Amino acid sequence: MEQEVLDIKHKGIEKEENSIEYINSLDESKNLEDYYKNICIFGQGFVGLPLTLSFAFRGCNTLGVDVDEELVANTNNGLTHHTERFQDVSIQKILKMELNSKRYKATTDGAYAVRNSNVIIVTVGIPIVDGKYIISYLESACRVIGQNIKKNDLIIIRSTVIPGTTEDLCLPILEKESGMKAGEDFYLAYASERIAEGKAFDEFANMSTIVGAINEESLNRAIKALSIVCKAEVIPASCIKAVETSKVFENVQRDVNIAMSQEFARFTEALGIDIFEVVKLANTHKRVNLLTPGPGVGGYCIPNAYHYIEPKAKEMSVSMDILKLAREKNANMPKFIVDKVEDLLNSEGKELKGSKIAVLGIAMKDYSNDDRISPPVDICNLLIERGAEVAAFDPVVPTKYDFKVDTQDEALKDSEVVLVLTKQYNIELDDFEHMSKLLKDKAICIDTKAVVNGAEAKKYGIKVWRI
Repeated sequence: MEQEVLDIKHKGIEKEENSIEYINSLDESKNLEDYYKNICIFGQGFVGLPLTLSFAFRGCNTLGVDVDEELVANTNNGLTHHTERFQDVSIQKILKMELNSKRYKATTDGAYAVRNSNVIIVTVGIPIVDGKYIISYLESACRVIGQNIKKNDLIIIRSTVIPGTTEDLCLPILEKESGMKAGEDFYLAYASERIAEGKAFDEFANMSTIVGAINEESLNRAIKALSIVCKAEVIPASCIKAVETSKVFENVQRDVNIAMSQEFARFTEALGIDIFEVVKLANTHKRVNLLTPGPGVGGYCIPNAYHYIEPKAKEMSVSMDILKLAREKNANMPKFIVDKVEDLLNSEGKELKGSKIAVLGIAMKDYSNDDRISPPVDICNLLIERGAEVAAFDPVVPTKYDFKVDTQDEALKDSEVVLVLTKQYNIELDDFEHMSKLLKDKAICIDTKAVVNGAEAKKYGIKVWRI
């Protein structure tokens, strides 16, 4: 047995060494024109950091710009909470490799980064607060870039934006601050970011990239720069607005799809059948791709998509009623889940106020550490507002919350209800005997992920309701 463990460990080490060797083999520095070797990327978050590192291990000298001093300091020390992997090598290992190679450095000095680069890529976010977009971060980045760009530099905007933003907002700022003419003195393009968190390295390389530009020379240069990382097709579009709009619609169609499944889940519940089975059966049709319901729609992309479309639609007097309805449907899901907790407790003669609720998973989606615009976090806050005691466990989300606990058992102990809101590898949902010893009598489990065996749970007195 001991030898078997040693053999497994050896194979694991060998696999990682081979993976690192593969990553090192991607170095294209000898084949790159000098113009494309020096790249800076504004924003070092879930998109910007893996993108910058993707350029770095392919041979570019990269500078990652961020306004967050603590994030920059941690990143330069090889510390990141991201859970990305490439070829079985963690982003932490890749980060340390590129720091050691001197091909990556994080900085808060955007001016320095621009002056020492020829290609500048912008991935800063446009947050939505109370349904209104906050454009100031993008404006600030454009001002810094405009004040420091040199003749012939290339700027590629990769942030998800309101259609028209690149030409109506970014371009005038860049020209005003630089005193130069876009398309003649410097070059400007827009390329949509299409990756899913957790798959960033792979999808930057292997998913087609779409790009639009203000003129042919800008387009040609952008395609060359993007092709350093993207080994799939780099697809040129007729104009920047087409790319900006396609990106927003890629996101909003998922919002609509999920909202439809949320509504259909109530129909299947009334019929006494399982929505997850229905979706699986429907998806056997080669032209159907239904998404599954859940506790809500989270993350930075999908919930914001409608709000990127809405202001431009209003400006043009175009109705977006279906998109608005879908957004409202998904935004109301946390309240629906909390109402369901209360209803199920009442059916057992219990009250929500004063009850302890265990929440398993607070990331915005499965197998992620991202809790931005996270429905599980909203659910926790709503439960607390209604007087419940919340104990939430998520083994990978780094954010500190007053309601967060360190272990699953700590969350489960003396709880009346278990809410399964996000799947994570270290959340265990099979040992109902153990769970039943920790939970209160007549405990309830609300399963929003179709991962709990209701029949087995029932044997130990746990009542399961599946979304």
